[in-house]
Amino acid sequence: MLTEKLLSIFRKDGDPFSNNAQLASLRAAVPTRSVTPAGPGRKPGRKDALTRQSRGLEQFFFNIRDVVGLSVLDCAGASQDNIDFLINLGHKVYAQDLVQNLDEAFGPDPEAQTNPSRIDYFLKQNFAYPPETLDGVLLWDSLQFMSPALLNATVDRLAEVMRPKAYLLAFFTATERVRDVPSNSFRIADNKTIVLTERGIRPAGQVFNNRNLEKLFGKFESVKFFLTRENLREVIVRR
Repeated sequence: MLTEKLLSIFRKDGDPFSNNAQLASLRAAVPTRSVTPAGPGRKPGRKDALTRQSRGLEQFFFNIRDVVGLSVLDCAGASQDNIDFLINLGHKVYAQDLVQNLDEAFGPDPEAQTNPSRIDYFLKQNFAYPPETLDGVLLWDSLQFMSPALLNATVDRLAEVMRPKAYLLAFFTATERVRDVPSNSFRIADNKTIVLTERGIRPAGQVFNNRNLEKLFGKFESVKFFLTRENLREVIVRR
């Protein structure tokens, strides 16, 4: 919540970070934190971070290589490392903490994610972009904490605001029949390396496998999967 308030000081809602001056202002105001405090439905997370290679992230940046001036939505929140990395590649950056915004929009009650008016509010708060605005979306693990109704509405909205041939990256637990899964923060170390820090344990919205993920992204052109040692299914989707 503090980060989002600080962000609003430096940019209007919906305006991207697109230059080093904005980034310097952000760094001066946003404190560095290793763990997000536990919120509704969460237990306090561990503080140790895991650095590992990510085939999904590598594929994401490979697909947008040699292109500058793209509009990228990063759903990890106001991560200084991520904003720095993307701006240095020459891109415009929009930042949202989608997991935190889930708590703010719906609270701890999973049934609230089936309420049409709350779903509409959530979509307007997080994806209020004109059609075909975004060239890339880093969703990280946020989708796996959504109910089917909210998840389908969110993916439909992403299909509207992403440009044709744009890419998104999303992570899902590969362990089936699990009720609670870790939520992580994600920092980009380089174009194929991420740093994960656990934020806590959250209830999974549903079970995910290759078949239902292909169905979920049925409006998109292609879906590609990578399985990690941490039982994460990294998914690259092309609009």
